[in-house]
Amino acid sequence: MIVELEDTTTSKISKELVSMRRAQGVVALSRVLTLLVITRAGFEEDAITAANLASREHPCRILVVVKGRVTGETRLDAQIRVGGDAGASEVIVMHTYGPGARVDESLVSGLLLPDAPIVAWWPHGVPKNASQTPLGRIAHRRITDSGAEDDPRKALFTLADSYRAGDTDLAWTRLTLWRAQLAAVFDQLDPSKVTSVTVKGAVDSPSTVLLAAWLTLCLDVPVTIASAPEGTGVRSVRFTREIGDVELSRPVGDVAELYHPGQKPQLISLPQRPLADCLAEEMRRLDPDEVFGEVVRVGLKRTNLRSIRPSER
Repeated sequence: MIVELEDTTTSKISKELVSMRRAQGVVALSRVLTLLVITRAGFEEDAITAANLASREHPCRILVVVKGRVTGETRLDAQIRVGGDAGASEVIVMHTYGPGARVDESLVSGLLLPDAPIVAWWPHGVPKNASQTPLGRIAHRRITDSGAEDDPRKALFTLADSYRAGDTDLAWTRLTLWRAQLAAVFDQLDPSKVTSVTVKGAVDSPSTVLLAAWLTLCLDVPVTIASAPEGTGVRSVRFTREIGDVELSRPVGDVAELYHPGQKPQLISLPQRPLADCLAEEMRRLDPDEVFGEVVRVGLKRTNLRSIRPSER
């Protein structure tokens, strides 16, 4: 069910939600959090789709703030989606227009679930300082996506410069399966025997840089980034040792191969994660991600990004 409200207010939206429950028998499930989605006109539907899918694991109220044009009349249009149009959530889409439109706590405060955590997500447009934005200040967790920016690496370092506990980025979340598999590789080799590491990944992938920074912290050895074509993400990690290299490689598809000297390649499922899965993972944990914090605050500074070179193969 979708209800349109033109030139409305937060109070009217809240009253309409109550009226819909009474008249249509729409019963809210137990909501575990409020998800604030801050985006731009034209990008909202992809974000809503991902949020709806993630809400099946984390029933929530989704408040989508869409920043429209800043000229003309100041007004607020809204759309309420419940039932089959909202996954396991209530979705409230708010379009702001005009120079007087304020995207701050006053816009959403009347729609926040009482006594429930707040997660803020910027699917497009990494803010200069997420924790100091009007909506970021009231959020327990703040999720950005540097991989969706025109200059992903610049966006990543913008996040690193302003990092506060509670910040995270989906470029890091996309590495969860890689980090799990690499941690298993650590158990099969002696990290003290590793002399260097090469991470091969797309030149436009902030995940490649974050993986190199994480490995720098884990192993304290030189890490080189070998560039791959745009849009391919992380391709492989090679550990150089005197007794033979160990490599985890995913050239194409969702299956990776683990190479040990003198052994047949071991096939490992390593799929590229969809946006909804990454969002659901971040909604699963509301405490600060201390490992991510150390990687962006310390690991990135220690990673020699000038070592980036063309891939050998």
